[in-house]
Amino acid sequence: MNETIRIGSRGSQLALWQANHIADQLRSAGYEVAIEVIRTTGDRMQQPESSDLDGLPALAPLADGKGIFIKEIEEALADGRIDLAVHSLKDLPTQLDSRFTLAAIPPRADARDVFVCEQYWALHTLPMGSRIGTTSPRRQAQLLALRPDVSFVEIRGNIDTRLRKLEQGLCDALVLAAAGLDRLARAEWVHQRFAVDELCPAPGQGALALETRSASYAIFAEPERDEHVLRAVAALDHAPTRFAVEAERAALDALGGGCQLPIGVHCAAVYINNGDGEEIVGHRIHAQVVAPDGEQMIVLTKDAPAGIDPTVLGHEIAEDLKSRGALELLA
Repeated sequence: MNETIRIGSRGSQLALWQANHIADQLRSAGYEVAIEVIRTTGDRMQQPESSDLDGLPALAPLADGKGIFIKEIEEALADGRIDLAVHSLKDLPTQLDSRFTLAAIPPRADARDVFVCEQYWALHTLPMGSRIGTTSPRRQAQLLALRPDVSFVEIRGNIDTRLRKLEQGLCDALVLAAAGLDRLARAEWVHQRFAVDELCPAPGQGALALETRSASYAIFAEPERDEHVLRAVAALDHAPTRFAVEAERAALDALGGGCQLPIGVHCAAVYINNGDGEEIVGHRIHAQVVAPDGEQMIVLTKDAPAGIDPTVLGHEIAEDLKSRGALELLA
């Protein structure tokens, strides 16, 4: 079958980079691919100069519970107008609509947060009372735990807009996800990449999610088209990344879900060289739950054996955090 695979994407610079990145891989495997730009509710809600990137929380709910940056894309997928949606995984709710499936999760980019500033080279070198540009409740809480003297400025818009506002002096530094800056080759002012036990990333951060219609949801009279898409996309899946993000998202879901909670969870495979190459021998997971004012923090690091189910691991992490008072901090 040589039907063109239609990818739906937001029109932002980063979203289009991600869509084209996946399109190039599919084309290299011999598939015909087209990209359709879809304007979302989140795009329309933003100011014109800020309409390119996730200045608003991607999971901010609409009346029907959909995230403001995925609703129209999933509608196009459900209607059969596109075959594949490429998302930043952290933008997806922890519970996926049953009509859809994550057909592939490609290898993850750098999941860490970064300190962006030309003049100062690390968070600890900022002068007292400095202003940091971030709208993320998680980052704000984690930064206050490290530097209770700083304040925060809402800097919205695409990456170029945010860097320009930093250059104009609207804030003294930015804290952003490494993956977006690296993908767009805009990491020239990145002077510090926070360790995951300093600023624990959001679950799924740095990973892409390739969403298709599930096999049980038949929009076309003949199933061949969706089977063709699923086969093509499944080849891009990266098992270690899928394990990690499934564990992270399971922990977040068990703690209440949502990107507005100051929760960080990061899982990574532990490798050894067995002489024939690298072998996964286990998994290490870090988690942080922080009070919004940064005054209290629960930190957890756990090593798990290879072969454990990622959802089980995520739930174990969540239960451990709950036993230490995580829900009380979040409340």
